[in-house]
Amino acid sequence: MSDTTPPAVPEGDLIHLDLKSGRVVIKLRPDLAPEHAERFRSLAAEGFYDNTPFHRVIDGFMAQGGDPTGTGTGGSKLPDLKSEFTNKARFVRGTVGAARTAHPHSANSQFFIMFAPAPSLDGQYTIFGEVIEGMELVDQIKRGAGGSGMVSDPDRIVTMRPASQPAA
Repeated sequence: MSDTTPPAVPEGDLIHLDLKSGRVVIKLRPDLAPEHAERFRSLAAEGFYDNTPFHRVIDGFMAQGGDPTGTGTGGSKLPDLKSEFTNKARFVRGTVGAARTAHPHSANSQFFIMFAPAPSLDGQYTIFGEVIEGMELVDQIKRGAGGSGMVSDPDRIVTMRPASQPAA
């Protein structure tokens, strides 16, 4: 008889994203995108994402955050990352991807969480994580208006830290 229990996820690959409604747990995927996973982990560890807004949220598509300016044009002080596109994973509900400009090597700190599958993004954006708990809380994030999905008075990340490092 074989053991069907999935392998344990290293604690360093789990991120706790705390919203006003509760905790979302993200499993990083360094097997798909090691540079993006490490960037997200290190920014979360330093508290970069605390109180940042989900500035662009499109119903049936995705919630985007990680920009301290809330405009969709901001990022961290770190250099942009080279894309880590893969054909090994797909953009499905709960996928966490790296937001970028039209230039494929422009991802920095912004990320998005998928509400639904989006095959048009496959191989075009870097996948570096997946929501493994709390997707129902992501579903409650305030939506934006119009085609841009920009949110007036957006919901914010309370804190975000690696599971191995509790929020201060």
